[in-house]
Amino acid sequence: MDLLLQFQHILESDPLIDEVGFVHPTQFATLTEDSTGDAAISDGTTFWCRDHKLGVSTQAVLPLYNAAKRAFIAAMEEYKRLGDDGLESEVMKHSKALLLLSSDFGTAWNSRKLVVSKKQQLSMYMGELLLSALVLSCSPKSDQAWSHRRWVIKSITGKCSALQEILGKESELVEKIAERSKMNYRAWNHRCWLVSYMTREQVLHELKKSRNWAGLHVADNCCFHYRRRLMLWILKDSTCKLENASPVYSVEVSEVWKEELDWNEMLIKRYIGREALWLHRRFLSLCWMKQFATNLHDVSCHSDLKISTSDSFNSFIDNELHLLNSCSTLPDNDFEDFQVQATYSATYTLWLTKQIPEFWFEFQEKLTIGNLKTMLSKVCPERSFLWDSLID
Repeated sequence: MDLLLQFQHILESDPLIDEVGFVHPTQFATLTEDSTGDAAISDGTTFWCRDHKLGVSTQAVLPLYNAAKRAFIAAMEEYKRLGDDGLESEVMKHSKALLLLSSDFGTAWNSRKLVVSKKQQLSMYMGELLLSALVLSCSPKSDQAWSHRRWVIKSITGKCSALQEILGKESELVEKIAERSKMNYRAWNHRCWLVSYMTREQVLHELKKSRNWAGLHVADNCCFHYRRRLMLWILKDSTCKLENASPVYSVEVSEVWKEELDWNEMLIKRYIGREALWLHRRFLSLCWMKQFATNLHDVSCHSDLKISTSDSFNSFIDNELHLLNSCSTLPDNDFEDFQVQATYSATYTLWLTKQIPEFWFEFQEKLTIGNLKTMLSKVCPERSFLWDSLID
């Protein structure tokens, strides 16, 4: 209990703490020697706090957790029994300590929801965002912490004039955490969820902003999944506005797809053998074929905007076959990524013909590197039976 009191005292004395980490006891000596100025340290072996960063000894985690759990359960039982508003602060204090030590303790999160919902104060909702961000600093894949943030945003929707600003900060938080915690599906899923609350301007801004990050993390499919969510929102928004919008609006949306296809092709050629890039291209190609290559002629009525459906389709086919030819060349070296790249390009082409079977003969006639089955059998011979069944 003494450790818990010290822990809670540090948290209360510095409300700007934005990061918590668990430090091995052998590292505390170095931290203490490097500390200058204001630093909250208890005996130099359990807690260390400086520049709004809090370190907790791994040796103290278990006793701290046990003490925090007992204190929280006792406070919660007393609060339920008496219903005294004065006990709310005890519930909030002990649940905060407990969640920093055990981020997925659902009862503690629910207790905070109970208290905050009862008060209905915007400042308390903002405090929950701060707390969950602090929890995520040491537990970036905590389902409960991300879920709690979504609960807060749902609760303040329609009540907070700064909602769009909060959404922007949420997006930045996800990107910051994703930089430290690779392949963090939970963080990116939260960012995808935010899209439904964004304005069109924010969606376009997010699409532009996330491009740089995705270009530096081409193996992380989560970011490309986020871009797909943004693009689907744009497509849905354009569909809803077609009746009242000018043909220019639809053509502008198709330009978004064209730019993404060109950018994706550039990344594929630059970063050899990255599956996430080919998966992203499947999405882009299918949407392009179904939404634009066959619809642009129908929605374009101005003479300067008329686009031939057949020309658009043929141009797309020629570009994809050119990409297939360039990615299927195997240099005379042992670099396995070229082999992987050839496999991805051939299976992508096969996938595309299965999605749009009526265009299969167009592909066959324009292939310049030989029969598709021969190519697949060459780059991936262990799956020859699969290629035979799919192509024949």
